[in-house]
Amino acid sequence: MTFRQRLVSLFISCLLLPGLSVAAEPGLSPDEVRVGMVNAQSGPAAALGQSMRNGVQAYFQRINAAGGVHGRRISLLSLDDGYEPSRTAVHTQSLLKTRQVFALLGYVGTPTSRTAVPIAQRAQVPYLFPFSGAEFLRTPVKPGVFNIRASYIEETEQLVERITADLKLSKIAILMQDDSFGESVKSGLNGALLKRDLKIYAQARIQRNSLEVTEAIKALQRTQPEAVFFVGTYKQLAAAIKQAKALNFKTRFISVSFIGSERLIAVAGRDADGVYISQVVPSPNDTSHALVQAYKADMQGTDVDHASLEGYIGARVFIEALRKAGAAPTREAFIDALEHLDMDLGGFTVAFSRNRHQGSDAVYLTRIEQGKAVTVTTMR
Repeated sequence: MTFRQRLVSLFISCLLLPGLSVAAEPGLSPDEVRVGMVNAQSGPAAALGQSMRNGVQAYFQRINAAGGVHGRRISLLSLDDGYEPSRTAVHTQSLLKTRQVFALLGYVGTPTSRTAVPIAQRAQVPYLFPFSGAEFLRTPVKPGVFNIRASYIEETEQLVERITADLKLSKIAILMQDDSFGESVKSGLNGALLKRDLKIYAQARIQRNSLEVTEAIKALQRTQPEAVFFVGTYKQLAAAIKQAKALNFKTRFISVSFIGSERLIAVAGRDADGVYISQVVPSPNDTSHALVQAYKADMQGTDVDHASLEGYIGARVFIEALRKAGAAPTREAFIDALEHLDMDLGGFTVAFSRNRHQGSDAVYLTRIEQGKAVTVTTMR
């Protein structure tokens, strides 16, 4: 046998060895699956990113302790973008090119997702379960892009229904982050109001990651709205509430789930009492749900909140799809498994199809009372 023939024979033998592959799927090795996450771990939205990471990591730790998925442990590679899209882009490229992750999971924000999604799609890497209800992530359906949470359109519709039906209010203003996040929620709010022959009564804008809200609050005060629909981060809303009280501007503040209820309470204290917030997952303290019981046990004493529960749900869905993708998963098989997934997590159902990449339409209403986010069914 010639040297060349021996090389060919060795190559063929390697192909036949169990567990060996010539071109393994990026992000996979015989004992590991690498998952990438880029979100705010610093700055005014830091707690949202930290909570998402904590929730994801809590479930991954449970799975790894039980032997992983098909013998592979799950490694979460987390990077900080400070809620700034330019940093999101750099870190996402790094995860794809240098670390070659199998999928991207748990990004936080609309402007950051707008930057990351095209990068993920060009690389044909799944972009999973971002902390955003923006419509561009849902319509039209994008290959490899999946959401669990309800959309901002669904959140604003339910909030406006309660504001108009329960409180009988019509002068509804908006204080919004001046970027794609603000515009996304504004679009949902405007659509919900138009259905009721109303329109946005007044508007003011603030800059992303800025706590300078005084001029915006003064501008809204001059119009005297009955309620202010807030679109921004928890620190910004805390600053807005404080400024409104200082100016004796009496109005109601209302927000979608992105605010992070528990973090708002931590920053604003009792000033947050009376704020209504829509949520897209159950209360992290409602142990009537088997999901919440398991979540609290896996968090092992770490502070629980809506954002970490959302991250935990995302991790559970990821693991289930990975299992269904088989012992030698590809991204294509993983996406196919997601598109056929229909699971009850114990009081919270997630289901996808080829034509629908949003897993849940659930929206819950909470009101902050005595420093707690209390689930309510009415604003009366």
